[in-house]
Amino acid sequence: MESEIKLLHLEDNPSDAHLVQAALKKANIKFEYFFVDNEKDYIEILKTEKIDIILSDYYLPDYSGTEALLLAKTHYPQIPFVFVSGTMGEDAAIESLLNGATDYVLKHKMERLIPAISRAYNELLEHKARHDAETELRKLSRAVDQSPNSVIITDINGQMEYVNTATLKLTGYSSEELIGQNPRIFGSGEKSNEDYAFLWETILSGKEWFGEFHNKKKNGELYWESASIAPLFSEKGEITNFLGIKTDITESKKLTMELIKAKEQAEESDRLKSAFLANMSHEIRTPMNGILGFAELLKEPGLTGAEQQEYIRIIEKSGARMLNIINDIVDISKIEAGVMKLNLKNSNINEQTEYIYTFFKPEVEAKGMKLHLKNTLPSNEAVIETDSEKLYAILMNLVKNAIKYTDKGSIEIGYDVVETHGHVETHGHVETHGHVETHGHVETHGRASLQFYVKDTGMGIPKDRQEAIFERFIQADIEDKKAMQGAGLGLAITKSYVEMLGGRIGVESEEGRGSTFYFTMPYRIQPRVKPLIIGAVTYREIEKQLIKNSPGLKILIAEDDITSGLLINIIVGKLSQQIIKVRTGQEAIEACRQNPDLDLILMDIQMPEMGGYEATRQIRQFNKEVVIIAQTAFGLSGDEEKALAAGCDDYISKPINKLLLLELIQKHCGKNS
Repeated sequence: MESEIKLLHLEDNPSDAHLVQAALKKANIKFEYFFVDNEKDYIEILKTEKIDIILSDYYLPDYSGTEALLLAKTHYPQIPFVFVSGTMGEDAAIESLLNGATDYVLKHKMERLIPAISRAYNELLEHKARHDAETELRKLSRAVDQSPNSVIITDINGQMEYVNTATLKLTGYSSEELIGQNPRIFGSGEKSNEDYAFLWETILSGKEWFGEFHNKKKNGELYWESASIAPLFSEKGEITNFLGIKTDITESKKLTMELIKAKEQAEESDRLKSAFLANMSHEIRTPMNGILGFAELLKEPGLTGAEQQEYIRIIEKSGARMLNIINDIVDISKIEAGVMKLNLKNSNINEQTEYIYTFFKPEVEAKGMKLHLKNTLPSNEAVIETDSEKLYAILMNLVKNAIKYTDKGSIEIGYDVVETHGHVETHGHVETHGHVETHGHVETHGRASLQFYVKDTGMGIPKDRQEAIFERFIQADIEDKKAMQGAGLGLAITKSYVEMLGGRIGVESEEGRGSTFYFTMPYRIQPRVKPLIIGAVTYREIEKQLIKNSPGLKILIAEDDITSGLLINIIVGKLSQQIIKVRTGQEAIEACRQNPDLDLILMDIQMPEMGGYEATRQIRQFNKEVVIIAQTAFGLSGDEEKALAAGCDDYISKPINKLLLLELIQKHCGKNS
């Protein structure tokens, strides 16, 4: 006993206390000695000191050893209790041992004191060791049970003997349902027999196995676990159990998969955009080559009239091609930025499809093919609320695609009324006018939609490309000469327009046998609208009417771009008595002050120093009569509303359409308008 022992001795005779201390010293026992002779001091020492062993006389004047033993065993059961008495009989000794005393020593046999104290001290150490072990075991048990990770212990055959709370929470099973089962109860069937064979081979060889499981909960929900499975050994080194510690990694796995997908999409997007930019470079340079090249050739002397007209035709065609590319880029940018707006109004879909038919018929027939049109509804039921410009753009894109990819056969444009909820009936006679079919009266019961289609007998689209063709920039990735003749934005824009109008778009196609593009649109019958008049008059006819009815207009052109100013000057030259040109908004205000008799201001919006909107607002403060038509190269949704709000009478976007500009001038300045 190398450690110092704290002894509490309850004894009324100081001489006996000295005998005990002498015996301890003789045995070279290190001790700290506390002597008490009454109940009060006995209790106080027990409270204030960490006593290792209690020695007590059996008989005391005011307190008994039996009472002292009872108090110690009630409140301090871990402290060994040894009686040291000269009058204790055998029966009392046996009764004391039964009541919890560790030992007893008779005073006339003090040689037994040291062995008794040794036994008591060993008992104390054993009790402490057992208590510490139990404490550690409870701590370990709580740690395992309260672990956020799933902990499973199986026997040598893989049957579960223990599962912690985290396992039950994660899987949804109860402990009774799992004990005795193999962990394969969690299996989703994705891990192969070869994988399990390797797992068992690893752990049976005494090694730890690491891996992942895609497991299934009791309710059928799948989850991911990262697992470590290791053998547990006996003292002899034999495997007795297997310990599995598993962590739920479902969310991190999902995040990883999303990151991988996002990375792949970003790489694919970068690749497609690179291809798109390369294609854009080609697409822009090609018409620019035609414009600049043939503009240069027009300067050559000695050209015949036919050659000049041919060069001009090529320049116009190249310009139209470039404008189409620019419009596509602007449209897709507006869609991406979320600034594309709808302009809903009553539109006659028959008139729109007939215009598309009339517009493309010469081009289709020039390729030796036929163009058909099928209008299902009579004119009085063909008026719907929609954005007519976007509907035109959708149909034009689809028909242009059909022409582009079809070399023989036919193309058909049309629509049908299709059931959404309830049913749709069609009845009446069918009239055929050339290749245009008009069916009789249509009754709708419940809700119905219009399903437009453009059908061709062209080259078709492979199955694995039929979804991709509606994605942005995708056409630049198609290894086909015809596909490379476009920006790859037309179908992406078309899809966005269809969805903005509340419909959906799709395609049915078979390679070598053609394609049918279709899109739906809500069918809500609107009151009959005035028919669209497209191409009813020509530029020259409007110009003649204006010269006749409104000769000698005084016009102010506010334009900072020299080329644009020159073009406008040429368009309105024959209508004007006087043309005043300025290049800034401030100059426009001053010119208007100096010329109160102005008839018309053609106001550019983007000018240095002061823009057209602000200039218009200031002009309206002192001149509310002059007609102001805004012109801009931005062409963004909302520009027309901004122009009208600033005080303009109307709005036109660049590039200037000379027919539309003259129509606006006739509308606002014509005497008979």
